[in-house]
Amino acid sequence: MKYLIAGLGNIGPDYVETRHNIGFMVLDRLAALREISFEPARYGDMASFRFKGRIFKLLKPSTFMNRSGRPVLYWMNKEKIELENLLVITDDVALPPATLRMRPKGGAGGHNGLTDIIEQLGTDNFARLRFGIGGDYPKGFQSQYVLGKWTEEELKTISPQIDVACEMVISFGLQGAARTMNLFNRRKPAE
Repeated sequence: MKYLIAGLGNIGPDYVETRHNIGFMVLDRLAALREISFEPARYGDMASFRFKGRIFKLLKPSTFMNRSGRPVLYWMNKEKIELENLLVITDDVALPPATLRMRPKGGAGGHNGLTDIIEQLGTDNFARLRFGIGGDYPKGFQSQYVLGKWTEEELKTISPQIDVACEMVISFGLQGAARTMNLFNRRKPAE
């Protein structure tokens, strides 16, 4: 069985370690743990690994966040990946920093990357792993906040949760979204 794991973010050095790029950060950590490398491919960077009979295809789209749908659709079609085997990893300002929530489906919640994926796929019936980045910004400054770099203190908090997010990706492939939700969604970030 094949799984497409799409971590959302923006390409380029200006966006490295920004809150909006947490999807890229999770996939980079997962690739490091699996000792694999990303290679340039159509619409993004790809890496893949096998684990317990499953094939995990990791995608970091190169189309910028707001146009994430085309790369996801392209790779789902190219690799013949079923909708229930798609997992999108994204930041979420509605969740406290480092909080992890998997959902089997749902709306975009104001997230432009998810909005574009939903439009391209024609459905919101796909799993997503939302990584909380908090919403501690003044009204009207959301884009500056999400495109801002993590502070040193925040990085200490999110780093262990990035590892947990990697565990959740594997669990999704082995056990599905519902079981993964039951196992992980109630966990609180380490203080």
